[in-house]
Amino acid sequence: MDTEHDWINTPLTADLLRGALDVEHTERGLLPHRLPARARAQNTDGQLAMAESQPSGVRLAFRTRATAVELDTLPTKRNYVGAPPRPDGVYDLIVDGRLAGQGSVTDGNVMVVDMMAGTAEHRPGPPGTVRFTGLADADKDVEIWLPHNETTELLALRTDAPVEPARDRGRRVWLHHGSSISHGSDAASPTGIWPARAATLGGVELINLGLGGSALLDPFTARTLRDTPAHVISVKIGINLVNADLMRLRAFGPAVHGFLDTIREGHPTTPLLVVSPILCPIHEDTPGPCAPDFSGMSEGRLRFVALGDPAERASGKLTLGVIRDELSRIVKQRSAGDPNLHYLDGRDLYGDTDFAELPLPDDLHPDAATHHRIGERFAQLAFTADGPFA
Repeated sequence: MDTEHDWINTPLTADLLRGALDVEHTERGLLPHRLPARARAQNTDGQLAMAESQPSGVRLAFRTRATAVELDTLPTKRNYVGAPPRPDGVYDLIVDGRLAGQGSVTDGNVMVVDMMAGTAEHRPGPPGTVRFTGLADADKDVEIWLPHNETTELLALRTDAPVEPARDRGRRVWLHHGSSISHGSDAASPTGIWPARAATLGGVELINLGLGGSALLDPFTARTLRDTPAHVISVKIGINLVNADLMRLRAFGPAVHGFLDTIREGHPTTPLLVVSPILCPIHEDTPGPCAPDFSGMSEGRLRFVALGDPAERASGKLTLGVIRDELSRIVKQRSAGDPNLHYLDGRDLYGDTDFAELPLPDDLHPDAATHHRIGERFAQLAFTADGPFA
């Protein structure tokens, strides 16, 4: 702890958090969740459990005139056997709407993943502190965006001036669901993930249900979307269903209808945007499953390959092309009786020209620059005057 300041300890409570749908009270503090307890109780998949506990889009939000802020956390990091250590997660400090600092917690638990063996080992570690100093001695709105890719238990908040929960800015709430790309894979920081960038440009409050590897049309996710208050909603569907090789075309169509039906039970007239996958050449015409290529792991390069056979489309296997056609058909069919339902082709966010300039580094996920581009494109297409969220 920095001893140069007269610290005030502010109890960590749910009213200081935005973007979390549930808060678990642990022995040490608070653990934000992006799925409610009821949904978590119905899940048996470790990948989803990890993804929903990683606080993508979750931020502490408060008003203060403090010049120094310290946050104690216990992160859970991931390292992969045979690969160089992953960089520490980033905390973004936003003051009055602008990025004012970044930091990391180097300590914490570590989940050691052996992708070849399919195992994971949890190694406990100590908590750490991220601190921001030199802030203006004036009333200001402060947000600390938590690392989008590290489960983060919140232990203590210290400031050198009193803190109160952030004021309601009267902004609309945008509820978004998608895959690891929406979660923020390979983005540089939590405000650099494409949904956060789009939310900033669109002037909305983000609730991000981007769940790495887990946009799989799960009914409990649909019920979560149904039960979460929002002014506009988007669902990005497709890539995980292909790379998990989870279902065939016969099941996909009814599953999409059911997912949308459930959302509409709670949001009958809310603008709802269905977004198909961005361009991903390995899966455009080749079904899953998708598998990692370990040949470059020791040099820090991980790539993904599609293991399906294009001929299997005839038996109902899904590709991104098949999914786009079906989503377009479903939205067109439903929109005749639902004028607030809209469709966006993901290739309008990232397509062939973008791939030529900014290829996917691992053949599956966009890099930091591409996250910015996708966010700017989405804001332009969804939030401007002609967009469905205008």
